Amino acid sequence: MKTIKIAGVPEHFNLPWHLCIENGEFEEAGIDLQWTDVPEGTGKMCQMLRNGETDIAVILTEGIIKDIIAENPSKIVQVYVKSPLIWGIHVAKNSTFNSINDLENKKAAISRFGSGSHLMSYVNAQNNNWDTSNLQFEIVNTIDGAVEALTSEKADYFMWERFMTKPLVDSGVFRKITDCPTPWPCFVIAVRNEVLENHPQIIEQILEIINVTTEEFKQIPSIDRTLASKYNQKLEDIQEWLSLTQWSQKQLDKKTIEKVQNQLHTLNIIEKTVPYEMIAK
Repeated sequence: MKTIKIAGVPEHFNLPWHLCIENGEFEEAGIDLQWTDVPEGTGKMCQMLRNGETDIAVILTEGIIKDIIAENPSKIVQVYVKSPLIWGIHVAKNSTFNSINDLENKKAAISRFGSGSHLMSYVNAQNNNWDTSNLQFEIVNTIDGAVEALTSEKADYFMWERFMTKPLVDSGVFRKITDCPTPWPCFVIAVRNEVLENHPQIIEQILEIINVTTEEFKQIPSIDRTLASKYNQKLEDIQEWLSLTQWSQKQLDKKTIEKVQNQLHTLNIIEKTVPYEMIAK
């Protein structure tokens, strides 16, 4: 039995992995796949890949591309979710901000530098023709940290996946100002180079197993109810989320990697672009 460590956010996107683990599908293939939930998100997972704390990460596309360019010794092996991530832009319920224009030059709560919430604040600023050099940040680590920061006015707004944040909107903790979808597929599967080199067949088997499940995921009986109950969501919200979400079984193409790099370069988030082969396997 070969032990492989994998990390991902504790969100509905990753239920296929948990189903495969619970059903013993990896075990049957002689793989002990050990999952770690990382509520801090992409920045933390990049660090875990670098430190060898995880072998695989199910991670935001823009975050891992940025970190691989900054010499994270990992590669993207496949797209996991090909639809965009819909980031909700949230403020505290009692805040005086009512429109996206009110948030120009205000402070964003982010999980950490290099995280999706950090990088997407630049994309959002560019979308609204703001001067990105005026962006300000408050590091909050997790969604609970964001609640505290917005409520105590240490930060002004917070970008996070719209559906996972909706219970906080429904309960009156946050108000959603608008949405900001990623201009590319949202989640990819990244693997440390050392693991890719030493255990290529095991990685291939892991991908085969997860791909069978994601291909059939929406057809699983009552999957909407399972998701709603497990992730504390309203059934109609999960049904909408399922209708918008598309998993993938294919590698990230050259054109998309160029697009992500070019946008990150334009925003001065990366200093250089690199060949496709340095990023994807």
